Amino acid sequence: MAAFLQWRRFVFFDKETVKDAGDNGKNFVLPVGISACDSGRGHIVIGDMDGQIWFLTRSLQLTSFQAYKLRVTHLYQLKQHSILVSVGQDEPGINPLVKVWNLDKRDSGNPLCTRIFPAIPGNKPTEVSCLSVHENLNFMAIGFTDGSVVLTKGDITRDRHSKTLTLHEGTCPITGLAFRQASKVTNLFVATLEKVHCYTLSVKEYPKLELDTHGCALRCSSLTDPSQDSQFIVAGDECVYMYQPDERGPCFAFDGHKIMAHWHRGYLLLLTRDTKSPNKPGFGSRETSPSEKQILSIYDLDNKFIAYSASFEDIIDVLAEWGSFYILTRDGKMFVLQEKDTQTKLEMLFKKNLFVMAINLAKSQHLDSDGLSEIFRQYGDHLYNKGDHDGAIQQYIRTGDCTSVFTLHLSLSTIGKLEPSYVIRKFLDAQRIHNLTAYLQALHRLSLANADHTTLLLNCYTKLKDSSKLEEFIKSSESEVHFDVEIAIKVLRQAGYHHHAVFLAERHMHHEWYLKIQLEDLKNYQEALRYIGRLPFEQAESNMKRYGKTLMHHVPEDTTLLLKGLCTNYQPNSDSTDVDSLDRSLTNKANSEEFIPIFANNPRELRAFLEHMIKVEPFSTQGVYDTLLELRLQDWAHEQDPERKKVLQGAALSLLRSDNTVFDKALVLCQMHNFKEGVLYLYEKGKLYQQIMHYHMQNEEYSKVVEACKRFGDQEVCLWEQALGYFARKEEDCKEYISEVLQHIDQNNLMPPLLVVQTLAHNSTATLSVIKDYLINKLQRESQQIEDDERKICQYREETAHLRSEIQELRSSAKIFQKTKCSMCNSPLELPSVHFLCSHSFHQHCFDSYAESDAECPTCTPENRKVMDMLRAQDQKRDLHDHFSRQLRCSNDGFSVVADYFGRGVFNKLTLVTDPPGSRGGAGSLDADLQRDFLIHTKRNT
Repeated sequence: MAAFLQWRRFVFFDKETVKDAGDNGKNFVLPVGISACDSGRGHIVIGDMDGQIWFLTRSLQLTSFQAYKLRVTHLYQLKQHSILVSVGQDEPGINPLVKVWNLDKRDSGNPLCTRIFPAIPGNKPTEVSCLSVHENLNFMAIGFTDGSVVLTKGDITRDRHSKTLTLHEGTCPITGLAFRQASKVTNLFVATLEKVHCYTLSVKEYPKLELDTHGCALRCSSLTDPSQDSQFIVAGDECVYMYQPDERGPCFAFDGHKIMAHWHRGYLLLLTRDTKSPNKPGFGSRETSPSEKQILSIYDLDNKFIAYSASFEDIIDVLAEWGSFYILTRDGKMFVLQEKDTQTKLEMLFKKNLFVMAINLAKSQHLDSDGLSEIFRQYGDHLYNKGDHDGAIQQYIRTGDCTSVFTLHLSLSTIGKLEPSYVIRKFLDAQRIHNLTAYLQALHRLSLANADHTTLLLNCYTKLKDSSKLEEFIKSSESEVHFDVEIAIKVLRQAGYHHHAVFLAERHMHHEWYLKIQLEDLKNYQEALRYIGRLPFEQAESNMKRYGKTLMHHVPEDTTLLLKGLCTNYQPNSDSTDVDSLDRSLTNKANSEEFIPIFANNPRELRAFLEHMIKVEPFSTQGVYDTLLELRLQDWAHEQDPERKKVLQGAALSLLRSDNTVFDKALVLCQMHNFKEGVLYLYEKGKLYQQIMHYHMQNEEYSKVVEACKRFGDQEVCLWEQALGYFARKEEDCKEYISEVLQHIDQNNLMPPLLVVQTLAHNSTATLSVIKDYLINKLQRESQQIEDDERKICQYREETAHLRSEIQELRSSAKIFQKTKCSMCNSPLELPSVHFLCSHSFHQHCFDSYAESDAECPTCTPENRKVMDMLRAQDQKRDLHDHFSRQLRCSNDGFSVVADYFGRGVFNKLTLVTDPPGSRGGAGSLDADLQRDFLIHTKRNT
């Protein structure tokens, strides 16, 4: 039970007398003889003692119509429909009539009356005490003074679709009725002077439950809105009770004789008789003595304060419409109570330092987060100025009285509205570090902290040396982490809490920070290496590239082992947190060449790593083979043991023969380490035969020079010439090698004799005896060549003379064809036949079958075609003169151009056989046509 005497009183409503704007601002006058009132649907409804119903609009326009012949006793305006239900009398006596009016429809200018029926609970007429209608228009309850309640079920606007029954019977007058709808359950509260009942109308039998043995007077009951769970209010003289359908709810000790009770938008309106007034009216009597005064009080039950309280005289009713309360008095006046805006009410509370009440009021008024934040700030400032720093910090973090879900939600949404620096500056003093820590903790808990707040909170923990709080902060579950982990790691590392920083980095998988602290601060290289081995492939690869040199310096063997696995088929260690998410079927291999710089100062580990790679991965990159070759050459160069050196030499050569090294790099490495076998192998592999001979020349290996000429002289004939020049420049006795070189030059005719003599002329030790045999052989061969040429000349002259004679004979004499067999099928000739001047004869059908042209002999055609091709080539070569001249002018080596054209036969002239000079033209000279005819053996048909 809440005692209202402890509740504070405020004036949250402004009282004004309603003025008539059309009558020079005079007081608005109500109709005379008001007997019933109600409001809704944008107007106030008034019934009078003359049977008229009045409608008052917001602009104070009054309209009326005659509803009853005698008087109106009750009115009920539905809030969701334009339906008005009235009770009145059309004739003298106790004969109440219920009329249902449709205000949207008109009948002769008046609202349409859709239904009329008498309000009689039984055979005995009785007066109506109260009326209530369900908003769904399916229920209407009428209470009577004899203690009965009549329920109309169905469409209340029509007679045919509804039925009437007596729901409640008793001896005590009915003082209050109210329908309650919750989901699909419909209840009817019934209040009498002595008891309170509840009927469940959604059940067929209409079960009744007696809620209390305390009743109330007429008009002293009401129903709260759905925000208050639609509770039934009963205002007794001692207390105000609230009821649920199945039990009694809270009770408020509001003393005084109650005249009226209303509920509107969270406010309870109670009209009580002033205790100074001696008169007390009876039940149902609206007459009051002229000296009676009433007190109208407006209560806020949620926030527990009195929003307004004032004394009035002769109040007829209090109606809520247009966002205000309208008070109708019997003297014809109407007052309006307008609620102050929320900000004005809050300012009134601030002036009295009633911040808790202001917070509750703001939440009940659904103030936005900015407004709530300002209230919290002012409340915090108030407590801070009073010295209550703990209370102030609680208000700054807004967790003081926030217990409900809705309130907590508001706190979460408003804490970010106040700039944290405003609070932090107030508590930077070392004596207030505990309060500052609490505030910073709240910021992190609500995920509103930035990097600076995290830094400041961790510094507070370190200043306080509160290890337990620090561990609790960093070891909170992942779902409760409300701070920037990376910033926390930085701060802890800077403060020297390396183990805490490592724990945080490992838990939240900040791999770089974990490794950096382990390697740079804790020097725990083995643990860092183990951690890398647990990471997924991409992260393990990147971290080994970053920290590989440091790890190789301190733990070379384990680092090498990890790199071997990383570059072959990497799988994280079994204790990795990400192992379950990995696909074991995938092969993860890093590029081994990228990790070679890590072994800069560890050649032994590098050699083991590279040998493992070429063994496991024969198709490793060329860089792997080149680096391994360099290591083997270094070992070979520094090895003193001959047997061991021979083994290393074989290993290096086997690597060169694998064809996996880069030629240029391998050659440079072999030259740097003076690895002769490797250099010669690479020269031969690259077909650098001159380089091989020059290498032997530089080392003055005469026999190797000659051997190189023998091996590669067929590929490059100039080697013999270079060898001869090399030996010719030597002042030593090289006659044996010169003789051997000359022998090969002579056998293959590689150099002109004059050039050989000029080359050897530079050698002071070379005598004539060295080239004596060479010159004799050379002269003998040339003499033999001259003889052969002279013999061929004579042969060609004889053949020419023979050809001339044949030509002359063909020119001057008839040709007799004496062939008896076909030159094609070798069968005896038969007519028709074909004969050619070349003495070939053919059957006509053989000639037609094998001849390519009618004018050429099939047997001589291939040879004749060669001759014709030579003639055409001669004609084409004559057109190359301009191109030859241009190429000769532009070339740096004109001799090469001329030699090239000589080789192509450009300067050769094809001379046709003619008669010698001095012969007679008639018999000895032939024209060009005759020569062509002779060459193609023009056919003759017989």
